[in-house]
Amino acid sequence: MHSIDTNMFNIRTDLAIEEIKDKDKVKTIEKENIKVTECIIDDTNKSLFNKKNGTYITIEFEDITDFNNSKKVEEIFINELKGIMDLLKIKEDDTCLVIGLGNDKSTPDSLGPLSINNIIVTNHFYSLGINVEEGFRGVSAFNPGVMGQTGLETSDVVNAIVKEIKPDFLIVVDALKASSSDRVNKTIQITDAGINPGSGIGNNRKEISKDVFNIPVIAIGVPTVVDTVTIVNDTFNYITNHFSYMKKNIDNPKEKLKIVRSNISKDNVDENDKKELFGLIGNLNEEEIKALISEVLIPTSNNMIVTPKEIDFIIDKLSNIISSGINNSLHKNVTHL
Repeated sequence: MHSIDTNMFNIRTDLAIEEIKDKDKVKTIEKENIKVTECIIDDTNKSLFNKKNGTYITIEFEDITDFNNSKKVEEIFINELKGIMDLLKIKEDDTCLVIGLGNDKSTPDSLGPLSINNIIVTNHFYSLGINVEEGFRGVSAFNPGVMGQTGLETSDVVNAIVKEIKPDFLIVVDALKASSSDRVNKTIQITDAGINPGSGIGNNRKEISKDVFNIPVIAIGVPTVVDTVTIVNDTFNYITNHFSYMKKNIDNPKEKLKIVRSNISKDNVDENDKKELFGLIGNLNEEEIKALISEVLIPTSNNMIVTPKEIDFIIDKLSNIISSGINNSLHKNVTHL
């Protein structure tokens, strides 16, 4: 059988949680159906991850279109962001520059620009000597655009601003790419490791991190896109899971007729079912299947970047959560937006 070099067709993800192979390396808690996972990458376990050293917090949720659920996500996001700030020993009066990365003309890439539209900025008041109510720190916000719009490297633009206004720390917001369609628009990642703009879709730019700017950098991101390889691979998994479920419940009409089968999962899958359905392909593990799909799609330029059809509505909700969460983490006397 044709051998597959899985390294040649590595599927890139911006999420540290998708690189985790050993669940013992992370700490996970669940709050009101919202899962929070903490992963600390250092020199002792770096070989297990394709990520920089740092702390990665992942918040996983299902529905933010519901007002109550979105508020729960926001509260947890605020708590985790404040936790990262405490970890970095950021003081209450430290000044902050909030950077919204991305292209506001492309909906799935507009999370950063939309988020900074609602950031409470106060730096100009301090510059002008205007009295600011207690509990508000100096905050600036900026959208540097993308290289295709400006012709400039985003990291260089940010670096020039940092040198001019000298903030004590940065918060960077960007849209990310996932390697699982189940995580799209349902995950927030917070990390102190910085970010490489465009890395998820193979458009690597200079990183924005403490190593470059010599001040703490907190990166906040939400996966808004996946590639076709991921969707095809997920479809293989869904078919296998569905087949296994139906096979086990063939004599249980009540379960068989359910339109939504919430208990269909990989835990219910029999490997023999996979081999029965897909023959030779069924003998491959998930990494090898992804590599095979990549080998077919990438050379023909069919590995498209895809986003859900309701992205306009969802991105608006997500940007509100991010901006409100940042405001409430940076300032003390903010009423939730």
